[in-house]
Order: sequence, then structure tokens, then C-alpha cells
Amino acid sequence: MATVTLKGNQVTTFGELPKIGVDAPNFRLTAPDLSPRSLNDYLGHNVILNIFPSVDTGVCAQSVRTFNEKASQLDNTKVLCISKDLPFAFARFCAAEGLDNVETLSDFRDGNFGKNYGLTFVDGPLKALHSRCVVVLDDKSKVIYTEQVPEITDEPNYEAALQSLS
Repeated sequence: MATVTLKGNQVTTFGELPKIGVDAPNFRLTAPDLSPRSLNDYLGHNVILNIFPSVDTGVCAQSVRTFNEKASQLDNTKVLCISKDLPFAFARFCAAEGLDNVETLSDFRDGNFGKNYGLTFVDGPLKALHSRCVVVLDDKSKVIYTEQVPEITDEPNYEAALQSLS
């Protein structure tokens, strides 16, 4: 289990993020049109997994905006924004914001993504939601970078994640 803070209060996650150099765990998530997506759909592309509690909070929304802006400059890279938000909330948010360089995926159906990646909160006010994390995969789905943001109300280190791709 990993420990992070929410406004200075300690909270715990289900496990640990995948280690650098391992094959990323496969997943089955839901796209805004309710179709399933798996990691296999992105083979051959670098993948940035931008993971967070809810797009309806300021920091989470900002991470989607920032990665949307950065994604337009990346070659052969998909940015997947993942939470337990309903697919409809993601669709509404992206439409209102004019965001089209990222893909949004929901773990609302069974929560297995959060468990398999070790980042679901097991206690605290955000229990059962995802910790703020960034996981970067190469084009063969190997983990090349991870960050579990130590304070949930802070943004991830965008530059470090992007630099891992060079």
C-alpha cells in the first residue's frame, strides 16, 4: 500500500504503482460512447495515463486541460485521462472545454483498473476513487515512468512525464 495526503491528512491506496520496466497491467475501461477500451487498443503507441479522483474538481480538470495542450505536440502518443467519473461527465466536460487531444476513460463499471494499478483509495473521504497518478508506457506497453502525486491537491509533474518519452 502507498500513502499520500489529502490536505495534509494521510490516506492509503490499495497497493503500489507498477514498477518501471514491467509490462503494464491490461485494463478494460469505458469510453464516453460506452464502448470498451483495453490497453491492447493502444499497442504501437506511447501512452500517458493521467489518473485522478474526478474531473469535477479543479486540479483534476486542470490536469486534463494541460495534458490536452501538451498532447498536440507529441508524436505517436495517446493521452488517456482515467477516473471513476461516469463517461457522460467526461463527454460533457471535454465538449464544454473543447478538448480533443486526449481520450477519457472511466473505471466506473468494476474498479479493476484502480486495483490492478494499485491506486484506489482504501480510506479517507475519497475512499474507492483513484489517487492522482501519471503512468507512462512505451509503444510495447512497458512502464517507463510513474508518479503518484504525494499531495492529492497538487498537480502532477507534467514535464517529468513528458521527458520520459524522449
